[in-house]
Amino acid sequence: MSATISSINYCPVKSVSFQTIDKCKIKKDIGIIGDRIFAFAKDLNLDKAHQFEKSPEERKGKWNKVLTLKNSPVLNKYNFLYKKNSLTLTLNDKEILTIDINELSERQLLSNKIIELENSLKEPIVLMKNEEFPFFDTSISNKVDFINSVSLINIQSVDDFQKKINEKIEISRFRGNICIDGIKPWEEREWIGKSIKINNISFKVEKNIPRCVAINLKPTTNDNSLNLLQSLKKNYNHFEMGIYLTALDDGEINLGDKLEITI
Repeated sequence: MSATISSINYCPVKSVSFQTIDKCKIKKDIGIIGDRIFAFAKDLNLDKAHQFEKSPEERKGKWNKVLTLKNSPVLNKYNFLYKKNSLTLTLNDKEILTIDINELSERQLLSNKIIELENSLKEPIVLMKNEEFPFFDTSISNKVDFINSVSLINIQSVDDFQKKINEKIEISRFRGNICIDGIKPWEEREWIGKSIKINNISFKVEKNIPRCVAINLKPTTNDNSLNLLQSLKKNYNHFEMGIYLTALDDGEINLGDKLEITI
């Protein structure tokens, strides 16, 4: 096996952002620093949104209270870029609004701008931020206080899938943090329960990633003409693509780093 990192990505705003980077910092028991540290609460008043923001326990079973591509596909054409203390909303790579994320009033300006741009979205919308407990909704451990994850995609599995359905499938549909190349299609599914190492950082391979209808959306468009969920089930008898990892160490990973199975 000779798996190599072909891309590194993170989503500063849960579900509705995507940034590709050359390297990233990994924090034990959290994952990629900066990943999903923001999320937009919907249908929650300010007090409830702040509870949701601060307490992972408050989030259990309430992810329908967060804007996602599943419940708000109109957001798919936008992106959010995060740099130090600023967050920028873009459309077609053009800046719409940049805010100082440390100013609550500016966070509300961004929420108001989204409602102004998309009248199908209703007040209240509140931009939340939590770096210590990011907005992961994955169920990969028995911890009740906080659940973390790093997602890994084997691009050969995606390639096998697109050959099966004779359609181009953009890797970014699956929003993988780490994309790898150099192994057989679907080989990553054999790693469940094992440990892997990247640049001396150990990760536990937790489970396969179940997918939702958001993967049907072509990136940066409202085109959902491909029913990829249905195609996964038809061709592989499951709705999964990629695996979840838990970071066991602090460190840094880089584009081109090798991956090895350790246990």
